[in-house]
Amino acid sequence: MASRAGPQPVEIALLASVFVVAACGLVYELAAAALSSYLLGDSVLQFSTIIGTYLFAMGVGSWLSRYFERQLPAHFLRIELLVALIGGAMPALLFIANAYIPGAFRLLLYGLVIVIGILAGLEIPLVIRILKRNVLLKDLVSQVLTFDYLGALAVSVAFPLILVPRLGMIRTGLLFGLMNAAVAAWALWVFRHELRRAGAHALACAGVLVVLTAAFVFADRITTLAEDRFYQDAVVFSENSPYQRIVVTRGSDGHRLFLNGNLQFAERDEYRYHEALVHPVMSAHGAPKKVAVLGGGDGMAVREILKYPSVEAITLVELDPQMTRLFSEHQTLSALNGGALKSPKLTVHNTDAFKWLQDSAETFDVIVVDFPDPTNFAIGKLYTNSFYALLDRRLAASGYAVVQTTSPLVARRSFWTVVQTIESIGLTATPYHAHVPSFGEWGFVIASHRPWRQPDTLPAGLRFLTVPTLPLLFDFPLDMARVPTEVHRLSNQVLVTTYEREWGKH
Repeated sequence: MASRAGPQPVEIALLASVFVVAACGLVYELAAAALSSYLLGDSVLQFSTIIGTYLFAMGVGSWLSRYFERQLPAHFLRIELLVALIGGAMPALLFIANAYIPGAFRLLLYGLVIVIGILAGLEIPLVIRILKRNVLLKDLVSQVLTFDYLGALAVSVAFPLILVPRLGMIRTGLLFGLMNAAVAAWALWVFRHELRRAGAHALACAGVLVVLTAAFVFADRITTLAEDRFYQDAVVFSENSPYQRIVVTRGSDGHRLFLNGNLQFAERDEYRYHEALVHPVMSAHGAPKKVAVLGGGDGMAVREILKYPSVEAITLVELDPQMTRLFSEHQTLSALNGGALKSPKLTVHNTDAFKWLQDSAETFDVIVVDFPDPTNFAIGKLYTNSFYALLDRRLAASGYAVVQTTSPLVARRSFWTVVQTIESIGLTATPYHAHVPSFGEWGFVIASHRPWRQPDTLPAGLRFLTVPTLPLLFDFPLDMARVPTEVHRLSNQVLVTTYEREWGKH
């Protein structure tokens, strides 16, 4: 064995299958973690628990491999077909479960992760034992682990940058299911002389390939079936970006935008939210010339800012280029923001707002902060005292910043945590709230170096705000009054856990 000239074709093919097996296993793991973060929130928690569960299940599978003693190629083939079918179909099954039986989603999620993990844990030990017939142990282990790690590396890069944005979650799972099935078909051909009931194995391979191929072809229908049920209204646009899943629906109340399943605006009442967000600071300033919008890639806040003739330049900082492209180019959606993203006054930066604040040297008369709620630690960093300290450096001495700040009624401690955090870095915090039917009672906080003053005028044509009623937004009834809270820091991320706890009770 040691004197052979080089690896044989069967060995090379087996090692190539290790690459494919590792790639497929990691895709299923990433898909489960991504879907759970989309639908359950708190991406750090979901990725941690999914990956931990998957690795534990792989350990169980590796331990169970000791009981496979004979007909190793046949066992390998069957395991590949099971992984192909269950792993490939997992994203579709989870989407459908979330739409039709949401109470069973978490149980199904972890059940599938455990089953796939156990099967994946069986794969590599079986390959090693099959290769052991002809390869020295020291060479065998190094070769198998090398291909295993290479497969994982390839997928870890391709999954967020290429696979999900171009294929979507469901088709990505099905594609790698087909790859697992292809490995099974290859094993069927190579070991056909060793297999008992080769005909039955061939039929099983063909059946799995047909099912996965058909599901791949009709993936859009599966997605539409699940999302139409989940969102209640018809889905008119859906797209996966490297950062989030973007879904736009249309119903009797008009269009609604969802990011990772969370409502961002409803056409029927978004004007209430965006007028309350923008005009108290813009009108109070008097004549703002330079304005920045952090988040708000839908262009609605920019639309309201453009109602001020004094504005000379608007800088929009939106992480996801898919958002700004969609609300700039899609005819129906760009009409909702009045074509604001095509304004010659606007400059768009598709980058992380935290990094942009660190790198920028500009100061602004008004800064509008329109981020999603702090549902996970990645977004939570944009509500920390570190972030507000950077915001302070970019705010002109006479300027105002405004931050959308969840519901002071449903998430009372979360709301006042943001107020406390803004005050902790030396800015004056002026909280207020407005009723938006799609969201309920919603909160905002003005941050400034000087006290906020009541404006004397507002732009013409507003549908919600008036000068006489504006002071009412700054009055907090007893059930929304201030409560003691901690400062939200990068080191504790207390806001994220508080937010999850408060909204979880709702």
